[in-house]
Parts: sequence; C-alpha cells; structure tokens
Amino acid sequence: MPTDDGIWTLVVHGGARFILEQDRARFAAGCAEAARVGGDVLARGGRAIDAVETAVRVLEDLPDFNAGTGSVRNVAGIVEMDAAVMDGETLAIGGVGAIRDVRHPVSVARAMLDETPILLVGDGAGQFAEHIGAEPADAGSIPASGGCDTVGCIARDQSGHVAAAGSTGGLEGKMAGRVGDTPLPGCGLYADDRAGAAALSGEGESIARGMLAAHILFALPDSGPLAAAQMAIARLGRTGGEAGAIVLDPDGGFGIAHNSEQFSVAVAAHWLDAPRAGTHADDLREWFT
Repeated sequence: MPTDDGIWTLVVHGGARFILEQDRARFAAGCAEAARVGGDVLARGGRAIDAVETAVRVLEDLPDFNAGTGSVRNVAGIVEMDAAVMDGETLAIGGVGAIRDVRHPVSVARAMLDETPILLVGDGAGQFAEHIGAEPADAGSIPASGGCDTVGCIARDQSGHVAAAGSTGGLEGKMAGRVGDTPLPGCGLYADDRAGAAALSGEGESIARGMLAAHILFALPDSGPLAAAQMAIARLGRTGGEAGAIVLDPDGGFGIAHNSEQFSVAVAAHWLDAPRAGTHADDLREWFT
C-alpha cells in the first residue's frame, strides 16, 4: 500500500492551440492559478482526485479557455460540453458528453464516479446534473475564441495515488451531439496508480483513433513520462491532427509534448516554491528533464 511520502506533483494544461503573442501571458497566468489552487489541495495532504477537479474548475471559470464558461458553440449555436475524471487508485471513471447548461461539467463527471455507468450523454447527462444539484451555467458567459482545445489536469498525491481530469467545449461549429475524446477512457485521459496518468488536448477524433492516453500508459513504465508523451504525439502521424499531452509517472515525474504551436501548461510540486507556467513545453523544460 502507498504511504505518505511528502511527494506531490500537479500538472495543468489549458489546451493545444495557437495563441496570439499578446495573449500568452494571460493564458499562462490562468494555468498557473489553476495549478496553485490544485497544488494547495495536495500540499495540505489532500487527494489527487480532489486536486484535479479543483484545478479544472478554475479553468472552467476563465473565459479564455474552451471549457465551462468559455466553451465554444456547435453548429446550432448551442454549448455542449464533455468532461471526465478518473481515479488511479480504483480505476473508477466518470464522464459526461454533450452536456448543456452547467457551470462545471468536471464536477458532474466527478459525481459519476459513484454511479454504475461510466458515461452519460445529452439529456441523460443533463438529468443527472439536475439530480445532483449541479450549478447552472451563467447565462452571460463568454465563449472562447475558437479552436479545438481542452483543459486538463493530472496529479500525484502524498499517498502515491494519481488522478486525471479533463473538460472541453469541443470543436467550434461541431455537429450537435458530437462527443470527443475527453470522456473516452484511454483516449483523452487515463490514470492508474501502477503506471501513472495522462491528459490530452487537441483534435479529438484523431486522439480517439490513436487511443493516445492508452499508448502513453503502456509506454510509461519503460520509457518515462517525456518519451511516452513524445511517442503519443508522434503517433498522430497515422491519423493527422494537432494535440498536446501532459504525463505523470507514479513517482511524480512529469513530461509535456505537443505538435501544436502553443500548449498552455503549468506545474506545481512539493519541490517548487510557486507554480511554473508557460505556453510551450520549452517554457517548463528545465523542470521536467
């Protein structure tokens, strides 16, 4: 059984996408704040599953990011969102797809961990959100500025448990009812205490076709987090598309890789005095190589 060892790490991403140079500091700051809030949970001895939900909720409230408040609209002009949470200790996963009218889809997905189904979509997801009293969306929310990005978080707590979470508004102008990779285990995210955790952002159909999170977890024990992330992005050569990946091993080591022009990311850890953030993997490279 894992024992408290004082080691904790949390990595956040705000999406694989092009970001105008004048906006990059703001995107990095948003990720840094999410990492700070999620990291505070871990620093107090909290659980990884709580930390990833907490961090993603921060990003869902920031209109720059394509999740929650900032979610883009589908072809009918309606916001439909996907989210998922996975607990690496129990392998429990909860997901929602094409859910409407909630402020924090990640918290609805978190509530699904206690249910028998893994994934609810559309009206079923909405009915579940109403049943648990999920907070409604703000009618005055501002959509994100387009793109196909997702927000996500992975964490390792002081007890050695890992978790992953993701949330997205999906593709701008997508077909009504479209569900991307985020709530599909082994595609947009995965977490397993025995191997590590991964979360991705990018073109969901390409990520799902390549089962990128699953391939990361298979590669992690032998390759380490950076090489596993890089191999997953290289796998997009078969399907095309842009993506970014954040990866965490069971000991709290992490890696970041992407083929998009920018990938907003942040890390908080027991050995850092404050979160480090940027909009490209190279901005954090000195801390994960």
